Amino acid sequence: MCEDLGFEKLLSEEGFFARLFGRSPSGVGREPLYGPDLPVVLLTGGPGMGKGRLLRAVRDRFAGKVPVIHLDCGSPVYADRAEPEPGARSDATEALVEVARRLCTWQGTGGSFACPRLFTGLAMIATGVTEGTPEAVATEVERYEELPQRQRLRGLGAGDFWRGVLRGTVRNLLTALSAQALDPYSAAVSNALLDALFERLAPRGRAELERIYGAYPGAAGQPKHGLRNLAADFQAGGEARELAESFLFRALREDLEAAYASASGWLRRVGRPGLLLDHAEWPLGERLLRAVLADRRSGQRDRLVIVGTARRADGGAFLHGGLPSHEVVPPAEFRPADGAPPAWTRRTDGAADGAPLSDGVLLLRMPLLTGDQLRRETERRQQRAEPEGGTNRRRIDAAVARLSGGRPHTVIRLATAAAAFRMPADANDRDILDAPLRLPGDGAPERPVADVLLRELVLDQLPVRLPAEHHDQWLDLLTHLSVAHDEECADVLLRHHQSGRVHHLTAHHVARLLTDTGWPSCERHFIGDFGLRQLLVHRLYGLRPGGAAWYADHHLLRDHYAGRAAAEEAQEAAGGAFRSVTAHRLNHHLVSGGADDVVGHLAATLPGRPREWCAELLEIAQAPYPGGADARRERAQGLVAPDGPALRRTVDQLLHAVWLCEERTRPTGKETARTLAKLLDLLSIMEFDGAGQLSKTATEWTGLAENEQPLLRCTCTEQLGRRR
Repeated sequence: MCEDLGFEKLLSEEGFFARLFGRSPSGVGREPLYGPDLPVVLLTGGPGMGKGRLLRAVRDRFAGKVPVIHLDCGSPVYADRAEPEPGARSDATEALVEVARRLCTWQGTGGSFACPRLFTGLAMIATGVTEGTPEAVATEVERYEELPQRQRLRGLGAGDFWRGVLRGTVRNLLTALSAQALDPYSAAVSNALLDALFERLAPRGRAELERIYGAYPGAAGQPKHGLRNLAADFQAGGEARELAESFLFRALREDLEAAYASASGWLRRVGRPGLLLDHAEWPLGERLLRAVLADRRSGQRDRLVIVGTARRADGGAFLHGGLPSHEVVPPAEFRPADGAPPAWTRRTDGAADGAPLSDGVLLLRMPLLTGDQLRRETERRQQRAEPEGGTNRRRIDAAVARLSGGRPHTVIRLATAAAAFRMPADANDRDILDAPLRLPGDGAPERPVADVLLRELVLDQLPVRLPAEHHDQWLDLLTHLSVAHDEECADVLLRHHQSGRVHHLTAHHVARLLTDTGWPSCERHFIGDFGLRQLLVHRLYGLRPGGAAWYADHHLLRDHYAGRAAAEEAQEAAGGAFRSVTAHRLNHHLVSGGADDVVGHLAATLPGRPREWCAELLEIAQAPYPGGADARRERAQGLVAPDGPALRRTVDQLLHAVWLCEERTRPTGKETARTLAKLLDLLSIMEFDGAGQLSKTATEWTGLAENEQPLLRCTCTEQLGRRR
């Protein structure tokens, strides 16, 4: 797999990241973007958009030239490391320690880093160890003993934060502390540690601790008070602990800044350091982002380039201070396809302290693959020459494009599975989802590519805030919701499929969780991503033999809207995704075996209302086709002659032609466009009120069908015709 697929310009010698770090992958200096007030860059995009892949590529390209640390905020390792001493460690402190240790062993230009400011804060929270004795505190502090000093470089001293800052000095500090006869859990342990630390400070070190920890809330300029408050807040937990953790992150950034701003650092260090936060939407990542954004909002300045991932399109709800979506001011954004990045500056309107955290963010929209990139990736994976001028390859290219929507991970998986696949005659794109796939390095047997994608895009990327009691049913619920259009429709299905469970998710909950996970929304489809919906539809049809689960869900919705239609006099006031309750009912009836009934309704309601009738026809026909043999094309062309008068027969053909166009999972092109034109022209010369108005519709629909455009536009399908 080409690791930088779709990211070439971002990672190039003159690309976005070279300018952000101030150094290219080959080590050439670049005029840095932004600064000294740097934005936090968030890579936004849902599952399969390559956020983690891009972060790893950035690390691999740049980490040899500038210190770039990659941190997986979704990993349980940090919480696991903190578990033995919950009063003295947290997942955040363990993550900061890992970053600091990597900096302390970095061997690029300028050499390793020292983190004495962070070390001091960590040493103080070590007083919260379970036993509380001097020996236990000393043992905990010893975990961080490599942080205060950088590895000795030829011609350089070890630093001047502590007097003779060598490992032996740190061990002497711990020995002095352990030798004192102090009661466990008493303030004397903290006082002894503080005295031992401050006794060994050089003048520069004392000034630095006064500046940093003297500014801790409640310290009144006294660093010892600040350090005691830091330890107390950490041990208090909750929001107080978050304050302490954020201050430790500030101390680490101050250590980095000191390394660059010193006389030797100014001469030897180049570019900017970087922290890459993968899965930054998880609680650990959100706390780290919140800390740095709040500091920079209040005027703190540092040169650390922070790049995180964000599933939500707006970067994350925490950035917007609880404002409702219609009041949110979108953060600045950069779309790589637009060319050069924007000249980002922090907005200055309003009080700085009251500005939302989003004010300090630049969103980098993860790029979809272009049509050319998608075709190259698909063709690269073909295993043998294509017969008949590559007809099968072109059909596979089109199927991969539509089912993936340009989502890089989905393109890679589908193209790999389809390398030796032969599309059946008159195939639906979903047929490719049964192609077998074996993952590289995976000892498991081949599986249908649909199963692989559902595992990777859904089960492996559950919503962060999905309650644990719903983890086991999340995929099943989404599968049934693939036939829903709006929240009412979705709630009918959710009530049915959660019956007997104590805890229920509503459609509103599911919609919010999908948004949080980065899946787009659509005004006509509850599952708003076309490719994900096709995966789920495919799974739904195969859940039970003969598509029984598919038919059961559609019958459930058909019956629900039949009951509503009977109970409501004003059917046109349906709201949601349909103009009327009747249209919603007939949509589900059509796809569950009721085509003849739908034709009867359409034939009876056409005279006198052609414009409204056409709109209703499109809504009814915007539906997936069930599995099995597809007779729609033959029926649309009149090769399967239905019974009844000419009007009914023509409406029958037109319904199936429109259904072919609206499903969006097979090519239509000029043949179907000609069929649409012929049928609408036939209707336009029949003797009923308003028939002549259908000539204009024939022209409009034919032009759209010829160019593979949807007849009824919605957010998730209108882009498909542009990828040919």
